[in-house]
Order: sequence, then structure tokens, then C-alpha cells
Amino acid sequence: MTASPLIRSKLGFPRIAGDIVPRPRLLERLEQGLREAHPLFLVSAPAGSGKSTLLAGWLKERPEEVAWLSLDRSDNDPIRFIRYLVAALQGVDDRVGSSLEPALSSPEPAPAELLVSQLAEDLADLARDVLLVLDDYHLVDSPQVDDALAFLMDHLPPLVHLVVTTREDPRLPLSRLRARDEITELRASDLRFTPDEAAVFLNDAM
Repeated sequence: MTASPLIRSKLGFPRIAGDIVPRPRLLERLEQGLREAHPLFLVSAPAGSGKSTLLAGWLKERPEEVAWLSLDRSDNDPIRFIRYLVAALQGVDDRVGSSLEPALSSPEPAPAELLVSQLAEDLADLARDVLLVLDDYHLVDSPQVDDALAFLMDHLPPLVHLVVTTREDPRLPLSRLRARDEITELRASDLRFTPDEAAVFLNDAM
């Protein structure tokens, strides 16, 4: 059984309507997380909070460093999920995950943890910061995918960062990351406009 073709529209920045309101206070927190080499950036807030818009505004100036994957419910299959991870990362460096391609297209793929382990080894060869964005992770409810992502996060090299947007906290070792100060978190309260930001938004909209 051959693997289904990838949907290319899942890879790459989402289309953002209109101008993005400058949010320097939030961008500085994200940049600080990069300076401190945090492995995880978590943007967790309800629908309509501006999670994807904020990240697109932050990352639009460094597209060569961003691997973006927009998730949907079909990504609950761990092998499909890893195939898309590889495809997103190959947009940054086409060598990443190339050794996994035969295994991913095999009728009997290797265990997900083994595939992710090889992917982590490939990422260790990267020479610059790379941000792997998983947009809408709340649509994934597979324990196998959670386990594969947690394993990958535990083995990320210092220059690779996982960025997750979600409407609910993912089943990842968040408490451990907080205890080690290895996570940058933005919540609904952070994403609410300040009076100055609201004024800019209303003036631009009108």
C-alpha cells in the first residue's frame, strides 16, 4: 500500500488577512525564549485569539528558518504525522529526514520512536536556528503522536525549537519544562490587546 500524496497547502505560512498589529511586548518574549534556547514555545488560547497571526508576524522576517505544519484530524496517524514533519523540515533543509523516506513509504513502517530518533539525529546537523511550528495541535488526540512528539522534543538539538499553537494544553511534559525554565508560554490573557494595540487595530480596520 503506497503512501498518499502530501497536501502541500498544509506546509507553509497561513494566509493572514489585512495588516498585522505590531505587538512588540509579545515578540520580545518570543525572542527571549530563542536567546535562552527554549526547546518549546507554547501558544495556548481559545479560537480567535490571534495565535497563528502572532506567530506569522513574528516569523515572517525569517522564512528560511521556519518549518510550518498546519495540522488536521487526519494527522492522528503517527506515520502520516512524521511524514509531514519531515516534509515541513525539508523546506528548511532538504537533507533532513531523507534517510527516513523508504521506511515511511514502506507497507510496514518502523516504530514511530525509531523514526523520530533518526529525525533528531538529522536535526543535529543543522547549523542555524530552526523553528518547527505545529499549528492547531488540539486537533491531534493520538497518544502515539503525543509520545513521538515528546520523544522528539527531549532530543532536539539546541538550535531547533518546537512551536505549538493549540486551544488546549497538549499532553507533553510541560511541568518538567517549567521546572527547568525551558518553555516560553503565551496564554489568552497575554494575547488580549492592550488599549494601545486595540486603538491601532480599530484605526487600521476603519
